[in-house]
Amino acid sequence: MNIWRKVLLGVCFFTISSQSLYAEIILRLTENQPEGNPVTVAMHLFSDLVNEYSNGEISVRVYSGAQLGQETESIEQAQFGIVDFARVNSVVLANVSPTLSVFTLPYIFRDAAHKYKVLDGEIGDQVRTDLNKYGLIGFDYLESGTRNIYTVEGKPVTKLSDLKGLKIRVQPARISLRMIELLGAVPTPMNYGEVFSSLQTGVIDGAENDFVSYHTSGHFEVAPNYVLDRHLSPPAILLMNKKRFESLTSAQQKIIERAAHEAALFERDLMFSANQKAQKTVQAAGSIISPIDNQEFQNAILPLYDEFPTLSPIIERIRATK
Repeated sequence: MNIWRKVLLGVCFFTISSQSLYAEIILRLTENQPEGNPVTVAMHLFSDLVNEYSNGEISVRVYSGAQLGQETESIEQAQFGIVDFARVNSVVLANVSPTLSVFTLPYIFRDAAHKYKVLDGEIGDQVRTDLNKYGLIGFDYLESGTRNIYTVEGKPVTKLSDLKGLKIRVQPARISLRMIELLGAVPTPMNYGEVFSSLQTGVIDGAENDFVSYHTSGHFEVAPNYVLDRHLSPPAILLMNKKRFESLTSAQQKIIERAAHEAALFERDLMFSANQKAQKTVQAAGSIISPIDNQEFQNAILPLYDEFPTLSPIIERIRATK
């Protein structure tokens, strides 16, 4: 083969490769949880499904472990198109889309069956649609566990009065702050990544989260008292920048929606089982798990419902859901 033929073939190969490269749509997804967490596992599944269903045309790159920022930053990045996707908890997202606050009210869901009857029905759809006003598309709701309070050595909580004066880390959201106040503790908002050292050094006395995060964050090592008050069961959600979504073809949009739906169903099952496993793990490591009658907790937070009159119609619909 003469040199010019080799050059010609090389140019053709480069042109074809370049066309293939630029034909691929690369989307970025930010996730604040570490590798191995059920939501992160589900986000990788979402990426794989998008790639499979698009025959490699669309690639979703997952940046886990808060590489691109914590949840507040992730939401802003998704709104401004700095990233294409962000997986976040509804507690923080409610600061952007107030209607979502209804799912972050303490004890709003009777149990898991009631929760998903609401989230997968008309109420859930209505709340997700409101995200469009803020430049976001929301996909199927994800499970983020049931949140409970945990505290450092020497400050166990087994009844409501034990919380009086304790500094409890909460997510930076109005409802969470007010909830902790009504429970008699001192709400202390901070980024998730700062919690371990703050527990270790006594900056805070406790925090609140589900068993999976309590375990994977290592918080059980410095806050061994875990009380089953079951105050919150807020969903998580995968967001996408609205303009980016609308820039895709109808077929591509359906691929994203299908992959998100399947990843959400997978994540729910995985999160439920992971929480059961994490509970056993931390208990074996020495955490003291305290089941309680949480009625006094429920009574204490009742005034919170009156502080959100605009949510009253949705609250009533949720309560009426069988």
